[in-house]
Amino acid sequence: MSDTPQIPAQFTAETLSEALPYIQRYDRQTVVIKYGGHAMVDEALSEAFARDVVLLKHLGVNPVIVHGGGPQIASLLDRLSIKSEFRDGLRVTDDATMEVVEMVLSGPINKSIVRAINKAGGKAVGLSGSDADMMRVTRATRTTRDPDSHVEQVIDLGYVGEPEAVDVAVLKLLTNYDHDFIPVIAPVGVDADGKRYNVNADTAAGAIASALGAMRLLLLTDVAGVLDGKKELIRELQADDVPALVREGVASGGMIPKLETAASAVKNGVGGAVILDGRAKHALLMELFTEHGAGTIVL
Repeated sequence: MSDTPQIPAQFTAETLSEALPYIQRYDRQTVVIKYGGHAMVDEALSEAFARDVVLLKHLGVNPVIVHGGGPQIASLLDRLSIKSEFRDGLRVTDDATMEVVEMVLSGPINKSIVRAINKAGGKAVGLSGSDADMMRVTRATRTTRDPDSHVEQVIDLGYVGEPEAVDVAVLKLLTNYDHDFIPVIAPVGVDADGKRYNVNADTAAGAIASALGAMRLLLLTDVAGVLDGKKELIRELQADDVPALVREGVASGGMIPKLETAASAVKNGVGGAVILDGRAKHALLMELFTEHGAGTIVL
């Protein structure tokens, strides 16, 4: 008989037992995960992420991963001495930059995630939004107001796209239980003329989640979630609350597009969107299979 104390084993067993209703809730349901930030570059976190994704699949969940890669793109641009132009704080993606973007996103980043999941026992398949014409986009533009004339001007961001239509036929084929694959998608889309465009990974994940009618959209970030004016975590929001948070400055910077993506996804049929702390090990499991969660959920 083992001399090992029974308390840790009992605690583990109780945790598994308490997870049962959550496992039942997500059985045969699709969860779209935007993977990026610290969780993708920290070796221990990336290994844990791969294992957790494989575990989700074995527990009956259909995970679909959409990944980013901004820091890696910036690093290669610097190494190749390709200068990036910024307009109103936004990177302009010209031909040379777009070539690097597609090479990095669809190449080393995508394949490293695929390899990690396969090493953990899964069956990952690397794709981009241009495969099977999955993500059709239009050219994105932004407006800015001239501080002197107060006239609004249109900013041309180059090859930056906004999702216009998403065809998820190939994703449904891969994720059904006859095949059991895990799609890993680089956020590169094409327009009606077949030209390639870089798509914000959060935006791409939201569009794919909406097209799939996913039960959850999980946006991994490098923060605890949405914080209120006292810097305390807001655990739950309604989609209609988002504009006020932006207007009042509670949400700012990079949190704005994440919140807007979350709200849009919920309004387009996703069961809920979570802005999740990707720095926390096993954040996916905590959010899906415990009552505690690991971020801010938008419903």
